[in-house]
Amino acid sequence: MEAKKTEKADLSNKSFLFFNIGLVVSLAIAVMAFGYRVYDDTSAKDLGKNNAILDEILEVPPTEQLPPPPQQIIQPQIVEVPDEKEIEEQIDINMDTEVTADMKVEEITVVQEEEKENVDEVFLVVEESATPKGGMAAFYEYVGKKMQGKYPAQARRMGIEGRVFVEFVVNRDGSIQDVKAIKGIGAGCDELAVKVVEEAPKWNPGKQRGKPVRQKMVLPIVFKLN
Repeated sequence: MEAKKTEKADLSNKSFLFFNIGLVVSLAIAVMAFGYRVYDDTSAKDLGKNNAILDEILEVPPTEQLPPPPQQIIQPQIVEVPDEKEIEEQIDINMDTEVTADMKVEEITVVQEEEKENVDEVFLVVEESATPKGGMAAFYEYVGKKMQGKYPAQARRMGIEGRVFVEFVVNRDGSIQDVKAIKGIGAGCDELAVKVVEEAPKWNPGKQRGKPVRQKMVLPIVFKLN
């Protein structure tokens, strides 16, 4: 009686599958063999050796340092200066000269020129300052009367009040000139203040060394609404 194999146990039916598996494995081994790379590590080894050599070169044995030499202290030299030579003036006096009645002694007179006075010089500060006749109270009383009823209309409309500083020169004879407002409030007040000072009576002039001189003055003129 002949033994029969089952279809599952028959390997001849799977020969094609095994062939394909073997072919795939062979191809994979071949690809891996061709793709395998071998790296040259000789340069890395050489660098390692060089580093070792450099380490050996950099290690310098310590040397003994000698202490610095002591500083030499130079003593100052004292130089003797010889005394100044005295200069002797020799004056020859002839004692044999006879004094007679005919000899005349001339008198030498030293004339001192007087300093010329600058009449036009204007002083800012003098020994005796210029003052109005009757004093400052009388001067401001005069200013009040001159300005009474003359308050500038524009300043009144605008409600302007304040001080106008007027500069002027008091001459040697007490007259007033070069009047100008150096700090004003405008609106016609500056012009009125200048006019009032220009028309003011003469002052007592300032004095320097007892003599009248020209002096520059600055006075405030107050504007105030009633």
